[in-house]
Amino acid sequence: MAHGVGRLIFGENPRRTTVRILILAAVSVVTFGWILIPVRAEGISMMPTYRNGSLNLVNRLAFLVKSPERGDIVAIRLAGPHAVYIKRIVGLPGERIAIADGTVRINGRSLDEPYVRNRSGWTMAEVQLGSDEYFLIGDNRGMREEEHDFGRAHRSRIVGKVVF
Repeated sequence: MAHGVGRLIFGENPRRTTVRILILAAVSVVTFGWILIPVRAEGISMMPTYRNGSLNLVNRLAFLVKSPERGDIVAIRLAGPHAVYIKRIVGLPGERIAIADGTVRINGRSLDEPYVRNRSGWTMAEVQLGSDEYFLIGDNRGMREEEHDFGRAHRSRIVGKVVF
């Protein structure tokens, strides 16, 4: 009976099956422990794009070859690779950013943001981003400004691009 169960689990070649299981486990640990890290969206600042409690994957290799771009949704490190905010990049290094009546302005021009469904009267005086700074903000602009974290982030705090 025990021999039959072993054959059922490991097949005709138990050594090959064991090696495959070990390789799959190692690839999974590397992939989901370092390359694609899982993060949970907490709060409503990215609604409707991401719902509160949704599980997302962040590709940590996304910006090795190219720089983050406007519109990218990224994870920003707070206190380690798994304590992160999920935000959208709206401002790039060297740009001037302001918010007037809920509309983001880049170098004096309104930014087209079709992903923003609700807006309120947010206002922020113009700031100049440094050579290694990005401006990040959530998609839910209908919430109160004081309840929403947004602003500058150095490139070194960007963990990766949210892919799911």
